[in-house]
Amino acid sequence: MIKVLDSTLREGEQTPGVYFDGHIKLAIADLLDEIGIEIIEAGHPIVTEDIHHAVHQIARKNLKAIVAAHSRSLKQDVELALECGVQFIGIFYSVTNERLDQVFRKDLKTAVRQITEVIRYAKDQKPELLIRYTPEDTVRSPFENVIEAAGAAVEAGADIISVADTTGFMVPGTGHNMYDYISRLKEALDQRGLSPMIAVHCHNDRGFALTNALDGMRAGAEIIDASVLGLGERAGIVDLAQLLAALKDIFRVPNEWDLTRLPELYDLISKYSGMPVPKNFPITGENAFTHCAGVHTHAAVQNPVHYQSLDPALVGREMDVALDHMSGISSVRWALDRLQIEYDNELLKDLLSHIKSIGLKGRTVHLSELKHLVEWCIKHPLKQ
Repeated sequence: MIKVLDSTLREGEQTPGVYFDGHIKLAIADLLDEIGIEIIEAGHPIVTEDIHHAVHQIARKNLKAIVAAHSRSLKQDVELALECGVQFIGIFYSVTNERLDQVFRKDLKTAVRQITEVIRYAKDQKPELLIRYTPEDTVRSPFENVIEAAGAAVEAGADIISVADTTGFMVPGTGHNMYDYISRLKEALDQRGLSPMIAVHCHNDRGFALTNALDGMRAGAEIIDASVLGLGERAGIVDLAQLLAALKDIFRVPNEWDLTRLPELYDLISKYSGMPVPKNFPITGENAFTHCAGVHTHAAVQNPVHYQSLDPALVGREMDVALDHMSGISSVRWALDRLQIEYDNELLKDLLSHIKSIGLKGRTVHLSELKHLVEWCIKHPLKQ
């Protein structure tokens, strides 16, 4: 079964300028839980006292979701996370040769010893704890280093190995793609008699985060990280709504997700992050299910499937029609029918003329404005 880990409260806060107050974090966690997200990564407790307190509060809300905390490969981080009462700790440590030499000033053997000691310590303190080990920048690290560290981590008690495309390096269809990488990793671990769960954490620097995550899933990854609006470092990570819609509607992954709550969640995050939902954003953007050109709307109002591959009702949305300079008679008729306004052909023509004129000014006519425009056209019909 595929599980989704939402990292809005951890990775999301690594977006420059984004921070959620504690009471807002609780509201976000509640909504994620109601949607049915399986794992909520609540934060990295050692970063600030406020984050520590929020993780502590979320972990004690008795959510259906598993509550996770982020941790460096240090006992002090693990102790603070355990103190919060989380059920899952994600421990990370890079094993690239450059980081080992230039940053940590350790050889691989010493690094692996540190990783395994911390994992054993965490497991000893709480045997039922889920532990994820992430070789940070996994896909650009020497594969033999990754296998050495990941294998030792699993033997020490790690339940999950996360493949982090930390820089958005992977590109589908090339020699460095996520499908091949996950397949190779699983095979190498299997040869050691190890079968941990595999997670993927994909950054969107090149715009391939979602595709890479789905490639990872097809190769056998069981956990996919995402965040609302794809918030995160630089270009962020996989967008939650796009991921859920793909898993549910395309891949038919068994799940209990209520995607109709996504608009509410995105409004909440947008309001308190200060990050607007782009109008042309798939799934949650204002224009995602809005038809504009006359040819499109003429067909779509007859049967939306002509220009829609996803039913907007799945994600709590409805089909819409934009009224502007691109509109045709069918668009106006559709809008008037929605307003339950009676009309004749002359009124339709007058309205369309006004709508096109307004559209040429760079804006659309919303239904609330259309009612006033109808009154105007009735009182001031265009000369024929």
